[in-house]
Amino acid sequence: MNRQTKASFKRECFAYIRTNICLTIALVIIGMAIFSPIMIAGMGALMTAMSDIYEELGTDISGMTDALGESTSIGLQSALESITGVSLIVMILLLNKAAGGEQKKRATMIPRSVGLQNFSYLLPKFIIYPLSGFVFSIIASLAAWAVSIPLFEVNDVTFGSALLGGVLAGVCVMLYISFHLSLGTATGRAGMSAAVCITVSVLLPAILVQISNDYIYNPFTIQYLISPVLHSGGITQSQAIDIVVTICFALAIIGVVFFIALFAQNAKRVDNSGSELEL
Repeated sequence: MNRQTKASFKRECFAYIRTNICLTIALVIIGMAIFSPIMIAGMGALMTAMSDIYEELGTDISGMTDALGESTSIGLQSALESITGVSLIVMILLLNKAAGGEQKKRATMIPRSVGLQNFSYLLPKFIIYPLSGFVFSIIASLAAWAVSIPLFEVNDVTFGSALLGGVLAGVCVMLYISFHLSLGTATGRAGMSAAVCITVSVLLPAILVQISNDYIYNPFTIQYLISPVLHSGGITQSQAIDIVVTICFALAIIGVVFFIALFAQNAKRVDNSGSELEL
């Protein structure tokens, strides 16, 4: 790693940490993951307390209350859905500055004018931000699992399943954050990139699942692999291989979108023909 790339890593880390974006993202992902099983258990307890009222209305809710308070897999699945849903959207919005929002400011223009290479500019972004989302997702999954154990009657999720669920959620987060970084830095329009990536993350997986229920080897539906992992009580060797291949496909796509962003940056031309300096 050359000196310029090291300096770019240092710059991105300082920008990420000193602006408290890193702390905010961690609190959102972990906090919402912990809150989700608490909310599920609370709903079950509330419905149980109101069961007499429902009986008077002629409604039997015993099956629903049993399902809500039965097992940790229910709470953990809700937590992981929050990671790949609302938490992912929040992270995309918070990373707008890194995803092209800074390109028209002197903090980027001046380093580029003295020789900052596009590779050194982009590489830290595609490592620091997706990787932090991946790590926070794993921590959030394990924290939600630990919180779920005393809340539900049956602990049917092992540490390994909770860890694997966090890995799958983290890879999903990495994929869409990388899309945001690629599109945003390539176009210089972070707001447009955020809107596109949020829309795609919400609609594309649901559409693909409706087209085909077989979502193995499809990185864009990787979050749908979480439920079988949590509710099956373990995975077979063939299922483990399928999951590893799907993750590899997702990592390959992340590499592709990085090089697309790099190509777009290298294709840009700076017009220095004007006589006035525009800041």
